[in-house]
Formats: sequence, C-alpha cells, structure tokens
Amino acid sequence: MEAANGAPGWRISRRVFLQSAAALAGLPLKGAQEGGLRFGVVTDVHYADRPPSGTRYYRLGIGKLRAVVDLMNAQRVDFLIELGDFKDQDEQPSEARTIEYLRAIETVFQSFGGARYHVLGNHDVDSISKMQFQAVVSNTGIARERTYYSFDRGGFHFVVLDANFRRDGVPYEKGNYDYKDTNVSAEQVEWLRKDLADAQGPCVVFVHQRLDESKESPPIGNRAVVREILEGSGRVGLVMQGHVHAGGYQQIGGIHYYTQVASVEGDRAGDATCTIVRLQPGGSIEITGYERAVSRNLVTATR
Repeated sequence: MEAANGAPGWRISRRVFLQSAAALAGLPLKGAQEGGLRFGVVTDVHYADRPPSGTRYYRLGIGKLRAVVDLMNAQRVDFLIELGDFKDQDEQPSEARTIEYLRAIETVFQSFGGARYHVLGNHDVDSISKMQFQAVVSNTGIARERTYYSFDRGGFHFVVLDANFRRDGVPYEKGNYDYKDTNVSAEQVEWLRKDLADAQGPCVVFVHQRLDESKESPPIGNRAVVREILEGSGRVGLVMQGHVHAGGYQQIGGIHYYTQVASVEGDRAGDATCTIVRLQPGGSIEITGYERAVSRNLVTATR
C-alpha cells in the first residue's frame, strides 16, 4: 500500500483467533513462510523464585518464556527480542540469588534457535548493576557492554534504547534510582540522531519504558526530544515498548507506539503472551498477538 505522499506504507493487519490458535499448536500460519522478515517479541517476564504478588506470578516466568520460545522456534522467526524486566528479585533482595534468576531465565531464552536481543528494563537492575546484567545475557553480534545498540537485518534497521538513566545522567544501578525518573542519556540521544541519519531502510525502535504518553506509569522524561529525532528521521514507523503491564497504543507524529502486554501477569502456566511481527520490503507489516497480546490495524509511511 502507498501512503498519501506516495511513500511505501507499513500495514499491520489483524490475524483471526483461529490462526493464532493454530500457531500455538505448532501449526504454520497461512502465509507465514511466504517471505519477508519475521521477529518475535516478549516483555516483562519478571522471573524470580518468589511467591505471587497481586496479579504477578513470578515463578511461572520460566514456563511462560519456554512456551514463547517453543512457538518462535516452530514459527522459525528471524530473531527474538525481549523488551526488559526480564527478571525480578526476592522480597528481601539478594544479589547472588538475583543473578541466579537471571541465569535461569537466560538459559530458556538461549534455547531459541535464532538471533536473540535484550532491552534493559528498570527491574533488570533492581539489585544488580547494568554490567552484571550484561555479563550474563548476550545480544547476537553486539558487544556485551552495549546497553543501547542497533542492527540491520533483511533490509530493515532496528534500534534498541536504554532509558535507565536518572535526569542527572546517572545510570540506574542496584536500585539507585526512582522508576519514575527515567531518561535516555544525553550521549545516547546524540548517538540516536547519528544512527538514524545513517540508517538504510525503514526503522523499528525497541525500548522498555514508554516514549509516548502514559497515565499508568511515568513515561520517559525526555521523550519529547527523542520523539523529535524519530519523527525528523522520516524512517521510524513503529516503536515497541513494555513497562506498563496492561499494554496500550498511541499514534504521535505519524509514528505508532505499541506497548505490549506483560508476560508476568496471570496465573496460567505456559501462557505464551507475545507477538510475531512480519516485515516486507514492499512496505507491509503484519503483527500477530498471541494469548493476551493485542493485534492492531495500522498504516504508516517511512523512507
């Protein structure tokens, strides 16, 4: 499809329930292997070996992520990304046990057979440092110390942001932060500006905290500056984010902001709440929401 200005449009089309159910049963979706690039997204697993708190069922994170990975392996997506708050901590935090939880959930994530990527969330540094987190996880083809980075695949450009900085520029570390004070660092803002200027093809941005507007939880403090860069590039059509567990959606400045529903919510073991996104060079995007994840019909245009 073409947008009004003649640029290729990105379309996100709704998949019906029966198609999603077939995929969860390990059956191929009609058209799933017809070409293009396909990637999977999961967010807010919050794994920890601790009792439930309200609607959060931390111990079920292992089984829930395993169900997601099994689905992604069956669907042979090109890569899998998690959008932060990958693990959690005990009610009485212990650095050693927190790292154990991270190692356990990363082991499940590594059972996905393709490229894997992480977005840093605030709970990922609740009782450990960023570098302790990075020492356990791995991002395919990315230096281990990088908490924000970009990569190209299939003619598309993907950007991962780290919004875990206080407004004074100090990075979150071992709980040394207020989750309501979340920002993209000044150095990272300049990196983003250059990265998008150099990008070839349409771009998708991944971030944990929300870059749009949110009443449920304070969004990124310097979001207006970041959004100005995204809009000015003319290349970003979609931002995928987590953090607000109920999910959400907004369109701002021609960019669609999709907040994915959290995995940790709910007491059903094996709940594979996730999405599969399919991109094609011709301009279309198809997003399939599984379990509690929401599908939407969207159109946008990028260079």
